[in-house]
Amino acid sequence: MIVYPLWHVGHQNEAGADGSTVHVDESGVFCDESDGDDLKLLGFYSTLERVEERVRQARLLPGFRDDEDCWTEGFVRVPPGE
Repeated sequence: MIVYPLWHVGHQNEAGADGSTVHVDESGVFCDESDGDDLKLLGFYSTLERVEERVRQARLLPGFRDDEDCWTEGFVRVPPGE
């Protein structure tokens, strides 16, 4: 069975060498709650269609609808077992 975890990550860290926010590093998506990143698990879904519907719903809620697109480079696929 394939499941799709859906996370919302509000990147606020200052982990870059120049104090900039780091979104992706050599390992994939970079998240550091101790440095200010805000992580929310929105749920686990059985299909990509359900994930997309949940994203549409979340965009209407406070805390999500006011977010700006700060990470526009794309997505990272993490193969199973890594």
